[in-house]
Amino acid sequence: MAIKDIEQGEEIAQIRDSVRRLCQDFPGEYWRKLDRENAYPSEFVKALSDAGYLSVLIPEEYGGSGMPLSAAAAILEEVQRAGANGAACHAQMYIMGALLRHGSAAQKQKYLPGIARGELRLQAFGVTEPTSGTDTTSIKTFARRDGDHYVVNGQKVWTSRAEQSD
Repeated sequence: MAIKDIEQGEEIAQIRDSVRRLCQDFPGEYWRKLDRENAYPSEFVKALSDAGYLSVLIPEEYGGSGMPLSAAAAILEEVQRAGANGAACHAQMYIMGALLRHGSAAQKQKYLPGIARGELRLQAFGVTEPTSGTDTTSIKTFARRDGDHYVVNGQKVWTSRAEQSD
């Protein structure tokens, strides 16, 4: 049984086509070489950034496209469908959501334009814990406000993409 794309409109279809064409510049040999070298796909992430795909969820006022989550999902779906590795860069699209929801106006103005231009990488996040892995519903780490600061209690196993983040 063939899997069919859900109708998403002309704009999403154009995004899919453009991402598909971009991914053709990164054939299987590119990915196999990176795998052999245990290397990060810097050139691929830069190409996606330069094309504006990693800033689709950032509002236009900060230099992004201000598109809906369905656009981001379509981009990552096409990346994976092309045999590329969306895991190397998906966080650049989603982590800044915390900044959009919880950041001050000054923080948004300071960081979001640089992220939208691809000059600032915000890809690192610490989710895993010894007793929960990546099951975020089981995470026990918490932050308790203590005056003007937070006291964080818990244990993280690693921080994904810390080396590729600013």
